[in-house]
Amino acid sequence: MTTQNWSVETRKLCALAPIIPVLVVHDPTHARPLAEALVRGGLPVLEVTLRTPAALEVIAEMALVEGGYVGAGTLVTPDDVEAAMEAGARFGVSPGATDILLSATEAAGLPMLPGAATASEAMTLLARGYDVLKFFPAEASGGVPALKGIGAPLPQITFCPTGGINTGNAEAYLSLSNVICAGGSWVAPNDLVQAGDWDAIEALASSASQLGK
Repeated sequence: MTTQNWSVETRKLCALAPIIPVLVVHDPTHARPLAEALVRGGLPVLEVTLRTPAALEVIAEMALVEGGYVGAGTLVTPDDVEAAMEAGARFGVSPGATDILLSATEAAGLPMLPGAATASEAMTLLARGYDVLKFFPAEASGGVPALKGIGAPLPQITFCPTGGINTGNAEAYLSLSNVICAGGSWVAPNDLVQAGDWDAIEALASSASQLGK
């Protein structure tokens, strides 16, 4: 019996740029100019975390930006999945994975990047048909050495490390053979977002888009 590969579309998205911006946006009026700046800078795949009351409205605004692919992060429940898709999310990200959450995303046809921090979690997801996973929290879980260690016996799994990734360590993660991209928040720092300095954010995105090359 062949297990369905649930990571086909996720892999395509992850391959578009080396960094996926992880965005916590409080003001919906910032959504479109922020997304436009990131896309112009070469980072078209955007993760909006469901950590603020404005998150769903932000997703809806960003979904209108040409050339962008906006997804919802911090999906935990089936209700999160439904709300994110109604807002226009094109993929989902979760800090971990549960059967009920994955069943909801599979039924809805939402491409998913589920989280794993151990070999057992990664193997469980692989058995279900997921071979592109979020390694989270990356730095707290052992960082590059841990991910390199997990990758040795599980070469069929590709990771997007997230959590503590920055300009100082991103290259080290991206140099690993089992890393397709990384998630990071440094490309959209809150002070620049609040100031509406979209040119500066575009410059950060442009620099990040060249990582790993």
